[in-house]
Amino acid sequence: MDARCFTVGPVAENCWIARPDGGSRAVIVDPGDEAERLLGAVEQLGVTVEAILITHCHFDHVGAVAPVARTTGAPVYCPAVEVPVLADIMAWVPWPGFGPYESYDADETVAGGERLELAGLTFEVVSSPGHSPGHVTYVVDGEDAIFSGDVLFQGSIGRTDLPGGDHPRLMRSIATLLDRLPDETLVLPGHMGVTTLGRERATNPFLQQTA
Repeated sequence: MDARCFTVGPVAENCWIARPDGGSRAVIVDPGDEAERLLGAVEQLGVTVEAILITHCHFDHVGAVAPVARTTGAPVYCPAVEVPVLADIMAWVPWPGFGPYESYDADETVAGGERLELAGLTFEVVSSPGHSPGHVTYVVDGEDAIFSGDVLFQGSIGRTDLPGGDHPRLMRSIATLLDRLPDETLVLPGHMGVTTLGRERATNPFLQQTA
């Protein structure tokens, strides 16, 4: 898999454009901001965007969904619980000074347990609530990689002090990923750099209780 990271917006969110190596079709994960930059990257890569995958609907992950979807024509897959957030983004922005962002009505919903065949890749959707109520992780079959949104970071975990956050649920979600996936699994996160499940299992201070 060829996964390109574009760090966008005022809180440095990672948007990913992923395709099979050399493939002409791609998915975009969490287009949070800077729509023109992301669309320019799509054009430069010469790919057709087949789907937009959302891990969760905090504004920094969905701020560019509407213009990217409109331009590419790609359907948007949104966590079912968080469809109302995507449909009224600015009502859920917790601090002044961000946006404005254009809302969007989801085309498809996911909740966990789905298998999506998109752009030549297969994604297993894993329910991963805690950072937000409907958060999902996208596990890429055969690639030892996950798009983890804001569940797990290098040396840290997703915050749970925003509306709908639940620290015990987040820890259970992380434990589920650690239990079911190998240590070499790449974590392609929503913020900060790429890591692996094994590295975080061994060194992440927040995970010692799940080791």
